[in-house]
Amino acid sequence: MPDPAHTSHLGEDVSEVQLSAGRIEYEDTGGAGPVLVFIHGLLMDGTVWRHVVDGLRNEYRCILPTWPLGAHRTPMNPDADLSLIGLAKLVEEFLCALDLRDVTLVQNDWGGAQVLIGVGDHERVTRLVLTSCEAFDNYPPLPARTIVAAARIPGGLRTVMALLNTPVGRRGPAMWGWMSKRPVPKQIIDAWFHPATVNRSIRRDLAKYVVSVPPRAQLLDIAARSAEFTHPVLIVWATEDRMMPLEHGRRLAELFPDARIVEIEDSYTLLPEDQPEQLTAAITDFLRTTNA
Repeated sequence: MPDPAHTSHLGEDVSEVQLSAGRIEYEDTGGAGPVLVFIHGLLMDGTVWRHVVDGLRNEYRCILPTWPLGAHRTPMNPDADLSLIGLAKLVEEFLCALDLRDVTLVQNDWGGAQVLIGVGDHERVTRLVLTSCEAFDNYPPLPARTIVAAARIPGGLRTVMALLNTPVGRRGPAMWGWMSKRPVPKQIIDAWFHPATVNRSIRRDLAKYVVSVPPRAQLLDIAARSAEFTHPVLIVWATEDRMMPLEHGRRLAELFPDARIVEIEDSYTLLPEDQPEQLTAAITDFLRTTNA
């Protein structure tokens, strides 16, 4: 499988920062505007946010790290803590390493932001945008459980990646087809899946994460502790999401003291792919009417 060209979807240089787990790549639009740091999901990178960032970059400094969730190109250190909690704290470490303050975390699919709020030091975070993501005890959501099972078997993740590189794997029900109602462009999804397809060390990193989910009671405790976050929170949820229950979006809106919810139709989990204009409008309204 040829290596997809690594091009900057923001028109910016790809930078790196050395963290305790290893080198993290990121793109930064720069500028003096309020800082938005974006969080993507499993087997994705910051390109999932490309349309949203296009609508925000003139007013905001947008930073898109590639988190070590299977689409990263550089393997992490062999002893890196890539558990759910370890990765959430890596988000905090990233903010510290770049000395980012008054940050708005913008999240889709993966639940790392609210885990950070529940277990880490979040003094640098002053707003949250949570869009159709893991929450409460929905770790992992149903389709991802196949990946968890495969990660426990020698060669299992390699088999999963082979399946995800077929039309059925990418668009089939209960597979990647439940991520978005509309196909992700081939060039984008090829780049997402390539690292874990060809690199054994990337699959090792991915396996560390997917087998690390805490027990249900601990997940619910983390969710309860995240309610201590008193800054503004925007919840944006896809009404037809098959992986992240709409009920969870509404529960999150009730959980946080200062929260609002926007529900968007005609979309699955990947709102930035299915409904980027509506999502961008909701985020823009939230940012303009709240203070970091």
